[in-house]
Order: sequence, then structure tokens, then C-alpha cells
Amino acid sequence: MEQLILRHRKRIIELQTKFRNNLIDTLPFEERMLGLMGARGVGKTTLLLQHISEKHGLDSDCLYISLDDIYLPYDTLYQFAEEFYKRGGKYLFIDEIHKYSNWSQELKNIYDNFPTLKIVFTGSSILDIGKGKADLSRRALIFRMQGLSFRQFLQIESSTEFEIYTLNQIIENHEQIAFEINKKIKPFEYFEKYLKFGYFPYYLESQNFYDMRLSNVINQIIEIDLPQVLNIDNQYISKLKRFINILSNGIPYKPNVSQLAGAIEISWQSVIHYINYLAKAELLNIVYPAGKSISSLAKPEKIFLHHPNFYYVFKDTITNKGSLRETFFVNQLSYKHKVEIAQKGDFLINEKYIFEIGGKSKDYNQIANLNNSFVVADEIEIGYKNKIPLWLFGFLY
Repeated sequence: MEQLILRHRKRIIELQTKFRNNLIDTLPFEERMLGLMGARGVGKTTLLLQHISEKHGLDSDCLYISLDDIYLPYDTLYQFAEEFYKRGGKYLFIDEIHKYSNWSQELKNIYDNFPTLKIVFTGSSILDIGKGKADLSRRALIFRMQGLSFRQFLQIESSTEFEIYTLNQIIENHEQIAFEINKKIKPFEYFEKYLKFGYFPYYLESQNFYDMRLSNVINQIIEIDLPQVLNIDNQYISKLKRFINILSNGIPYKPNVSQLAGAIEISWQSVIHYINYLAKAELLNIVYPAGKSISSLAKPEKIFLHHPNFYYVFKDTITNKGSLRETFFVNQLSYKHKVEIAQKGDFLINEKYIFEIGGKSKDYNQIANLNNSFVVADEIEIGYKNKIPLWLFGFLY
């Protein structure tokens, strides 16, 4: 235990970052059990260590442990928590919970048996908290972390604070909001940079090697996380890699399940499962047609890469700007809103608003006479009436 405390202190002291995640001030760390879930690289560990550094420092009643660490001098996580609790422990921060096979049952037992111990844990976006061996959904408050929004990226790059706006605020008052933002910065000085390398906070370490780092993250998700969390047999790993390469060349992609199944020699049911696996891992976003019921084997209407940054892993240059625009829109909206493929127009949001995505010259022809319909236009700083700048949807979180 003493060695673990020393390792914890060393990790806190070594923490140096240009990026302070403003979620620290809003997350309820005083809950009995808080789970931070998200894809690799979104900043879960950094946020955890920043919170510990700011609120607890080197206090002996607080301890951080990573289950990715080879050193754990106890047979079980429960035994470790019990020993820490006996020594007066009050705050236990557990990183990479998905690396531990019996995570849900032991977290439940820790919660039930040590009533004054507060637990914060991080885990992969692939984990389903309600479907482990023990259902933690009634015990743990779960917060799902997204990569940086365009607003957050701007705050880092310009050292300027910007408000978060709701979708309704943007729809009703986008001209004034865009005007106020443009008084502080010029969005297009930063927007292309964000689309290329601004989603994951580790871009601060090196922009030149960002796409290489992101490629490594994709490989780790497919080679390590998916087999470990979802028990996918290793023999299917090469097929998953071929699968995402095929998809990336045609995204946004309207899947032909039979062709995909033939291309990588698997069943059509496996194709649907693969799509869902990669979506859970936040490598893809899948969007279904409006008004259709969705089952576990339902075919998506369209598949997108999770964020525009992923395009630059698979392609050196991007010629189809429409792909980037739609991918950005889906990524920024889907975090808090229901996104579907509209019967007319491109997207239906929250079963109410219709949006057509395009360049600055995009007109209203395709959504003429539709209620609650809007054009989302790239390459404009300020919109007019029902024409809203694309970049402004990066201020939703």
C-alpha cells in the first residue's frame, strides 16, 4: 500500500498540461460513485488527475490507481479497497476499470460495504454499465465524456472564454450569437485546424504526429479494447481492420450489408455487429432513418466516421468537403441530441428540426415549405434568417 501511495503522489506531481478541462468544476465528484466513460484519448485520465491535484493534492485519504498498471499487490480490487478503507481512505480514484475482469461485481461490493468511501472510476465507451455481472446503474452516476467541441478547442487556442449555447438558442438567435463570437475571434482562423487535429486533447503534445497518434489509438481499440471488453475472438481482428478500411473509403456510407459481408467473408449479421462494435468504441457514428424502430440487427441508413479528424488517418488529402461537414454536424449534435436521417433534407434532430448541410451557396430548394427547416452552411461567418453557420454548432457543449 505504501508503494502505491508513493506512485500516486509521483503521478500527481508529474501532471503537467496546457489544457484544464472545465468539466472539473461541473462534475459531481462528491457523489458516492461517479463513472467517467469515453473513448481512448478524450482526456479521462487527465481530468481525473487534475481534479485530484486541485482538490486533494497529496492527501493521504485520497488515492489514485490505474488498472492498466502491472503493479497491484492484492489479489482483488475489493481487497485493495478494503485495505485502503481500513487506513482511513475516503476518496478512491480508479482509472481504466475495463482492464479488470470482474469490475462490476467488485465495484458493487465496494460501494455496499464501505459506506464512507467515495469512488470515481473511468472506463471505455464500450462498457455497458447496466449489463455487467452486477448492475451499477442504480449506484453509480455515469457521465459520458466527448472529445473537444469546437468551442473548447477555441478556448485552448485563443485563451478566450466562450459560452455554451443550447440548440434552441442557436436556432432562435444565431445571428446575434455569431456576431458576438466574431467580435472576439475569427472562427475560420481555427475551424480547419479543428477538423484536422482538434478533437483529442493530446494534439497539444504534437500536431505534426497527431494523425500517427490517432492511428495508434484506432489500432489499440481494435486490437485490445474490443477483444477485452466484448470478448471478440482475436481471429476476427484482421477482419475488423479490413472492415473499417473499406468503410472509410466510402464514408458517409449507406451500407450494402451483403456486399460488405462478401468483401470480408462474414455473415450479414456479423456486419451489423461489427458496425455496432465500432460505434460503441466511438470510431463510427451510425444514423438510422427517421420514424423507424431500431433493433440490435437494424441496418443503419448512413455511417460516418466519429469525427472529421479520423478522415486524415485514412486519407492524405480530403477532396469531399461535404463528408467533413456532415461528420462534424453529426458529431457535435449527437452528444446531446437525437440525430436521424430525414425523409426530406439531410437530418432530423429531436424529431422536430430539419437541417440541410452544404457550402456557403446552399439554398433552400430541398427543404422548401417544410416547417422548422434550416440550411446549415459552411464558409459563412454569420447567417441570416434560416441559414445558420456550420461552425456555430460547435458551441453546443
